[in-house]
Amino acid sequence: MEQIQTFLPFILMFVVIYFFMILPQQKRAKKEKEFESSLKVGEKIVTKSGLHGKIAELGDTTIVLETMSGKLKMERSAISMEMSAALNKK
Repeated sequence: MEQIQTFLPFILMFVVIYFFMILPQQKRAKKEKEFESSLKVGEKIVTKSGLHGKIAELGDTTIVLETMSGKLKMERSAISMEMSAALNKK
């Protein structure tokens, strides 16, 4: 019984960390994966670096982004889910 009391604070700390840090991060990663897989040609997006454009082509892990100055090939993971959603709300 005394050993359980010794480890109880560590167990409680792990549970708190899991529910307040790890679980929300996993949910966010899952939402970003779903967003990346739901992209369509012609959709307006914003990259994490701030580039605005329209999707011209889709690959398995890449996209071709059509901007005012030409076309750029980049990774799907470079697209900002939050900024693209805000852009498409307008």
